[in-house]
Amino acid sequence: MCKKDKRTDIMQAAMELLAEQGFHGAPMAQIAERAGVGAGTIYRYFENRDVLITELYSEIYERVHRVIVSAHPADRPIRERFFHIMKGFIAHYKDHPLEYRYIEQFHNSPYGLQHRKEKLLNVTGDYDFIHNLFEEGKKQQVIKDLPIAMVFNLAFAPIIWSIRDHHTGFLDLDDELAEVVVRSCWDSLKI
Repeated sequence: MCKKDKRTDIMQAAMELLAEQGFHGAPMAQIAERAGVGAGTIYRYFENRDVLITELYSEIYERVHRVIVSAHPADRPIRERFFHIMKGFIAHYKDHPLEYRYIEQFHNSPYGLQHRKEKLLNVTGDYDFIHNLFEEGKKQQVIKDLPIAMVFNLAFAPIIWSIRDHHTGFLDLDDELAEVVVRSCWDSLKI
């Protein structure tokens, strides 16, 4: 097994165990066992658990980001871009339930709180695709002038809950229902 494969196997095992058992329920030794590597091997790739958890989040975030920016209609109206982003978000997490569960664990942990704070306050000053879309929509007076945290809540909470309910079998989030939930989110934001 080559070096990249071991790292990939460790990250896959970590995602599975952390999504199933929570961040405190999966020790590094158990992750190593699931990955089929020695316990010490993990530390060649990840300094500690915190690094593993945050790097795994970053990799998953990059995957969904690639889906969302793929064929993004950058020169189109805010509404059209919003629909593209949200439908891409739904499609990705419908097809990747384990990633969805991991992301939810992350966002409902102290790691996620810090990440959300940095994102909403734009602490790094880095270009954030979605944050900037919302700010542009507010400037164009297409989106309500609400605090950015409220804009994210109105845009994402119904979608996140609908994906969760899809994965738990409470509803079938087919294309038609996905359109309804995205339209409802848009309606809550638009002026």
